[in-house]
Order: sequence, then C-alpha cells, then structure tokens
Amino acid sequence: MDIRQLQYFIEVAKLNSFTKASESLHITQPNISRMVKNLEEELGIDLIDRSTKKLHLTEAGKIVFEEGQQIEQIIDRIAIKISDLMNVQKGKVQIGLPPIIGAKYFPQILAEFHACYPNINCELVEYGSKKVEQEVGAGNLDIGVVVLPVEEALYHSVPLVDEEVCLLVHRDHHFASRTNVYLHDLAHESFILFREDFTLHDRIIHECIQAGFQPTIIYESSQWDLIREMVATNLGVSLLPRTISEEVDPSIIKVIPIEPCIPWNISIIWRKGRYLSFAAREWIQFTCRYLNQICPLE
Repeated sequence: MDIRQLQYFIEVAKLNSFTKASESLHITQPNISRMVKNLEEELGIDLIDRSTKKLHLTEAGKIVFEEGQQIEQIIDRIAIKISDLMNVQKGKVQIGLPPIIGAKYFPQILAEFHACYPNINCELVEYGSKKVEQEVGAGNLDIGVVVLPVEEALYHSVPLVDEEVCLLVHRDHHFASRTNVYLHDLAHESFILFREDFTLHDRIIHECIQAGFQPTIIYESSQWDLIREMVATNLGVSLLPRTISEEVDPSIIKVIPIEPCIPWNISIIWRKGRYLSFAAREWIQFTCRYLNQICPLE
C-alpha cells in the first residue's frame, strides 16, 4: 500500500469531495481519483460509493478512513521525533489561548521565552476555552490554556490563575451602592456574557440555575472590552473574572463581589500519552519555572 494513496483517500473522505481534496493537496483531481482507485484495486474492495452524486464511504471505506488517520498520526510523530533529533532548540509549538486569557497573562511569558529560544516559533491559536480543550484532545494543538474543570484522566495540567468572578454594573444601577450581591438578586437582570464557546458562559448559566432562575441574556461577545463598554452604557450587567474587572473605569462601572463565589481557575493543559516535541516540552518547562509551578515533565 502506497502511503500517498492512503493520504489522498483520507483527504477526500475528510473533505467529502474530490475537488476540495484536489485544492487542499494542490494536486490535479484526475491524479487523486487515480490514486484512490489504485488503492481500491489493491485492497480488492470499493471504498467510495459512486452510485450517487454525493460522496459516501462504503463500510470498508469507513474502516480505512478511521484506521488510516491513526497511521497518519504515527507518521507525523515519526517526522516530529526525527526533526527534534536534527534541529535541537528549534521547532514550532502550537498553543491554544482564549483571547481574554492570552492578552492578560501571556505577552511577558512569550517575550521571555522568545528571548531564550529565538529559533522556536510559537503559533498562537485563539479559541474559547471549550474549543481549546477539544483541539488539544484531538491532537490539533500541542498545549492549551483553559478554564477548569477538564477531564483529569485525559490531560496533564499546571495551574495558572485561581480567582473568582465579580458583578459589573453601571454606576446608576440600583446595585451600584451595594458592597456585595447575592446571585439570586440578579433574577430579573439582563445579562451580557461571553459566547457559548467560553467555559465561563456555561458556568454562569449553571450557577444562576442553581440559584433558582434562568438568566436573561441579551448580548454575547468574545471580547471582554466590548462587554465592558456595553455595561458602561447601562445595557445590562455582566459577570467577569476579578483580574479583568479591575481594568474597568471605576467612575462608570462598579465592581461588586458576588455570593456564592463563582471560581475562575485557569490551567495550562496537554494531552496525556501524546508525544510532545522538543519545542512544546521546553515551552511547558519554561512556563512552569516562570510561574514557580512544579512541572510534570521534570
């Protein structure tokens, strides 16, 4: 079996199209079709049902697609390990960062890491925390920074931030003079929250339901500064981590402790049992030393 045949078939199956696979691989469509047909002839069975206009995998095709992806991952790991041997202190590390976390905590870490390892390229991918966890679990990212909890059986983790969520209201809001607010007091408020792909979105909804009400959400955003500005125009209230809340203008927005406490715990995670490149291992070890945390890799 030619590995290129398998790779071409996997790309066709993944994109559900010979045309899209051709564009993705920068190879002519007839060439891809021929390679897939050769694979079928070698295996002695059809992998693609060609009786309909829409591309469908046969039962055999589904097996080859599933097992073939594992073969691709093995080949990728081999390439990474060989690259590590040949390019010590070089390489690339892919890091998933939620925008709210990346902008606040990582510029200095990344700057100092680059100063120590100028030949390592840090590729930053911005997703919400839930998406970061999924991508790390799927092997599409080396490392992720996420809001806990995560599945402890699947990930190694190093704590980064441990704080709580606060209530943000406009200075003219009827809660503005309060020294603390109970969550159930917000039952009739209009909420401005992060989008659904942010862990904090689900956490707040869960806590509100536990307090006896379903929150009324009028706006959702991926940008905390936009949320801040909407609170500043008195459109509604929001719940944001304390560190982020401290950056608002206190003459316009009041930050109030909320009870019961809603924790906001951030950790760096990576998949257990997955091979980590030299670059990824160095980034984790460097960041742990920077944060004075025990590194599971040492």
